[in-house]
Formats: sequence, structure tokens, C-alpha cells
Amino acid sequence: QVQFVESGGGLVQPGGSLTLACVASGSGFGFASYNMGWYRQTPGKQREAIALFTNVGMPSYPDPVKGRFTISRDNAKNTVYLQMNSLKLEDTAVYYCNKFPDFVNWGQGTQVTVSS
Repeated sequence: QVQFVESGGGLVQPGGSLTLACVASGSGFGFASYNMGWYRQTPGKQREAIALFTNVGMPSYPDPVKGRFTISRDNAKNTVYLQMNSLKLEDTAVYYCNKFPDFVNWGQGTQVTVSS
């Protein structure tokens, strides 16, 4: 069964940048066929989608991150990335990746903290 491992989080000042990575294992040659997304969650709130990338290369973003976040993928490495620029305090969250619309088990996520 496919599993995802996220990395790249950390502490960053407002206005800073981070790049997250998500590696899929157990997918074989199936990763290229997955629609992939990045999601985030803060305590007491539902997990929200912040970047979606279909298997035909169509990215989409909600308004809060549009123009600041960029999702990309390297199918040869079974990896999806999230480039985050101009980070804001409200971007603080645990970030996850998963395939959609048929989610698999969520990974541990990676903590992003934006603080001065």
C-alpha cells in the first residue's frame, strides 16, 4: 500500500520561504497516475486542501495561498513538492500530502511554524 512521508518543515519568519517534499513509497509505477495534493491542519480545525495537482499537470490553489504557493511533482522520484513563499503567521500548521480523491492513510506530516 502506498505511503507518504512529508519533510521540509521548520521555523521561518514572516515573509520567508520553505519548500516541502513528499515522497511516496509502495506505489510502484503508479505514482504518475495519482492526483496529488497538499493539505494543512491546525489544532481544532479541519484539514484543508491548499494545493492540488492532477496527474495531467493542472495545479489549483485556494485564494489564501494563490500566488504564494506552488505545487510541483517529479514522477521519476515519486515526489511532490510545495514551494511556499511570502509566508504569513496564518500559514502555521502541520502540512500533509495525499492522493485524491481516494485518500490513503495520512502520514505524520511536517510542522511549519511562521513566527517572528
